Amino acid sequence: MTTLFSVLMLIASIILVASILMQESKSEGLGAISGGGADSTFGKSVGTSRQAMLRKVTIVSAVVFMISAVALAAI
Repeated sequence: MTTLFSVLMLIASIILVASILMQESKSEGLGAISGGGADSTFGKSVGTSRQAMLRKVTIVSAVVFMISAVALAAI
């Protein structure tokens, strides 16, 4: 059982790092304070874009990572 959760944790961590690195940055420095980045969000279809898919992959892999970590700590 420990091996299963260790492998799940390893795979989830690799996917998590890769999906975070492939995402575009949302911050534009101090230009975001004045609302300079508001027009770039309305141009995309949020549900079908590559960024939406990466966001979902990041969330799922983070959940799998956390569950594996808690399970390994309990064993």
